[in-house]
Amino acid sequence: MKQTIEKTETPVDLTHDFPVQAPEYFNFGYDVVDAWAVRDRNKLAMIWANQKGEEKRYTFHDLSKLSNQAANLLIKHGITSGDRVMLMLPRLPEWWIFSLALIKLGAVQCPSPTLLTPQDIQHRIRYGKFKMVITDAENAHKFDEIYDDCPTLSARLLVDGDRPNWISYRSEISGPNSTLSRHEVKSSVKIRTRSDAPFLLMFTSGTSKYPKMVQHYGSYALAHRITAELWHGLTPNDLHMTISDTGWGKNLWGNYFGQWIIGACVLIFDFRGKFHADELLPVIEKYEVTSFCAPPTVYRMLTLNDLTRFDFSELKHCTTAGEPMQTETIRIWKESTGLTIREAYGQTETVCMIGNFRGFKVKPGSMGKPAPGWRIEIHDEDGKPLPAGEDGRIAVRLDPAPVGLFEKYLYNEPENKACFLNGFYYTGDRAYVDEDGYFWFVGRVDDIIKSSGYRIGPSEVEEVMSHHPSVYEVAVVGAPDPLRGMRVKAYVVLKPEFEATESLVRELQNYVKQETAPYKYPREIEFIKQMPKTFSGKIKRDILRRHAETGENNWEH
Repeated sequence: MKQTIEKTETPVDLTHDFPVQAPEYFNFGYDVVDAWAVRDRNKLAMIWANQKGEEKRYTFHDLSKLSNQAANLLIKHGITSGDRVMLMLPRLPEWWIFSLALIKLGAVQCPSPTLLTPQDIQHRIRYGKFKMVITDAENAHKFDEIYDDCPTLSARLLVDGDRPNWISYRSEISGPNSTLSRHEVKSSVKIRTRSDAPFLLMFTSGTSKYPKMVQHYGSYALAHRITAELWHGLTPNDLHMTISDTGWGKNLWGNYFGQWIIGACVLIFDFRGKFHADELLPVIEKYEVTSFCAPPTVYRMLTLNDLTRFDFSELKHCTTAGEPMQTETIRIWKESTGLTIREAYGQTETVCMIGNFRGFKVKPGSMGKPAPGWRIEIHDEDGKPLPAGEDGRIAVRLDPAPVGLFEKYLYNEPENKACFLNGFYYTGDRAYVDEDGYFWFVGRVDDIIKSSGYRIGPSEVEEVMSHHPSVYEVAVVGAPDPLRGMRVKAYVVLKPEFEATESLVRELQNYVKQETAPYKYPREIEFIKQMPKTFSGKIKRDILRRHAETGENNWEH
């Protein structure tokens, strides 16, 4: 049902309980999930549904007991504080159960995408020195293939069914001889986790090189109050839905830590295979989702549908992150739902550090303003602050470091030295700040195109081209040019009703010349069927740059 009145929001007081402060000791499992279970035994934490129409509901009390039992199973098989465990599951409730169990034990977990190949897995296990893997029957064969080549890997746990030489979760918790307690974690030593102890390992999505391994402190979970309360706008009565694979950092941002700290319920829609917007829209309507977050790519796909056919009257907050959101998508979404999509900026290395926070004026296309506790500047190449309007490197002050910033890249001192400099953390991205203090994304440091003396940010050109009615998706890179140094090249995925023609190339080029500075127009346009993307849905510009240089195409098959 189309909204006829624009929805408004009440401003939030950023001075109340912000910035986030970390106590000396903090354990998300005990101090958040178990605390909610005691406070309100019947409080709903998760609604899980899948494409078959099946549904499960879990209270905080349920998750508290199930994670205790899972923790006791892990103890039985040798997992203790500080051990590293790879967690690779689709959107199953067991992902959250075992993640909580690992947290309660003080173990270090590494959520991983299910799309990883055996070779990917082998590299990560050997690099991260993982002791156990937890997965499902569909993915177990990948670990069997590389098990003999991973000397640190001593245990494999299967959450569904049985498999030779694997620990069976189902058999162990429900068998006639099961003695695994649900009431408490029965560890031989007292488990008390410091907020500054290693807690989480995440591999970056790797848009330009092989993923680095990010290590977070235990306080990382606590810092996602910013993400959930200020950006998603959640209260204890909300139902929040984030579209994310469990192996992405976005799952931690949107389906877990901050949401449960606030006391909100999360809706997990377990879809497999290729994403279809037609499946998702009825789910949002059926469960009366109040807060929704998805990558820009998903919003683009959703806006290809007639959104006015659905009743989104309960929906109050819509958010996105991961890549710049094109303003045309923002416009269509607002016309159909009455809601403005609020962008934010962060990384695998951080929580939500810049955002269009609840109740504040939104400038479409802007990342927003820094989160409380995050002192962010724009620097030139020499580390000097730049005035408003000039683009440069995003720099985060470290005196002190904000809660939620990662500790380091594990086993990678060159990268640590490159990003931690002179009391600042450099994100590797470029942006500028306007006169009102709003940040605007320009691109990755190594994505900037230098052509005939001009510096061109890919997102500037992409934003303009996205407004053309033929363009479904666009990515801009620099291609070698003997005269200009680099020339602007655009890769375009067309909407189904348009054909790739030379006249359309000229039309798009003229369109860009008319809508922005003429030097930015793409001197070369190539139509492709699909974009090369990371597991988390980000466009892999390094592959496009390599194609622009060599003609190598290894993503369209």
